[in-house]
Amino acid sequence: MTVERVFLDTSALFAAVLSETGGARQLLKLGEAGVIALWVGPTVLAEIDAVLARKSPASKTRLALLLDRAGVRVGPTSDAALLAQAQVVVVYPPDAGVVAEALAVQAAYLVSLDRQQLVGSPHAEGLPFPIGTPGDCLAWLRERLA
Repeated sequence: MTVERVFLDTSALFAAVLSETGGARQLLKLGEAGVIALWVGPTVLAEIDAVLARKSPASKTRLALLLDRAGVRVGPTSDAALLAQAQVVVVYPPDAGVVAEALAVQAAYLVSLDRQQLVGSPHAEGLPFPIGTPGDCLAWLRERLA
């Protein structure tokens, strides 16, 4: 059985840190169990660090523990070709960088709560992976694992 590569963006990580029962935390538990392989990129790590520093500094330790337990891997910084491919789909440069990092790790799914730029984007059909919320990803995984 192939272990699916699931890429988490900053909003998904933030949700996982703040909610013990939400879909994002459930994805971390699946990573911990070895059911899926969880990935983030350098941009995502820098963003979540900055967000937690502003909004919930005490949560930084919890994030580190959750990432470690779930076996979250850090992919490479994307190259110019992948960034150009991502910019065709996502206009907002920071989100294009996240999509490029998901492309770099050959993700099977990109998890985000960003409904403005990523989730539901009509241009995302050009990507080799779907973009959805943690709940969407859990439903996708249920179908694939059934």
